Amino acid sequence: MTAIAPPPIKQQENLADSRSQQLITDQWISATWDEFVQILENPQYAESRCYYDKNQIKQMRIETMPVGSEHADDNTLIIFAISLYCTLKNIPARGLTNCSYVKIGFQGCQPDISYYVGEVAARAPRSSSIVSLDESPVPNLVIEISSSTINDDLGKKRLLYEQLGISEYWVVDVQEVKIIALEMLENGGSRQITASKLLGGLAIADLEAALKLSREKSQSEVGAWLLQKYSHNQ
Repeated sequence: MTAIAPPPIKQQENLADSRSQQLITDQWISATWDEFVQILENPQYAESRCYYDKNQIKQMRIETMPVGSEHADDNTLIIFAISLYCTLKNIPARGLTNCSYVKIGFQGCQPDISYYVGEVAARAPRSSSIVSLDESPVPNLVIEISSSTINDDLGKKRLLYEQLGISEYWVVDVQEVKIIALEMLENGGSRQITASKLLGGLAIADLEAALKLSREKSQSEVGAWLLQKYSHNQ
């Protein structure tokens, strides 16, 4: 795995001095790649989620907002639902939670959920370091759980994932209890889909129904409902 080389120490100190009192979080700000790397390596931001896109006028976003129980609940349920479906349908898949990816010098992201599906699942990275997309394949499914960042998740993050070459991008709207599932197009852009091509036709409506049920039932009860639903569809 290629290490992400930090800028020279003197430059690091200068950048730290200039940013320490004025770093703006939870919105896109202008930044160099070196500044982004410093944030990734700074223990102060160990619990934050960081994004970078050179194609968007060299901008980065540091999300420091705490994760609430609604966000965490939906995150857990979506992972369970996908893993259960793939298990029952014999679809090779490896899911990663809050994994950090970088295309060195160009882009960086930390999606809530990412999956390697199909043949690429066997080549999913296993490492304690940040995943370099210059050496490892890009996950073909990325999911953001959105409780307070819906506009950004459907805006600049969507563009970032299009540029990275993701096949499908889903945004789970926690407040509206719905999923916006997008297929990324080869010639650029994306379009909304009602079933996942990557996951053998998994209906987005079934996942939305599970999310709505989870507002009234326990996760195990929702899991039993999903098991019956997916087994019946085999």
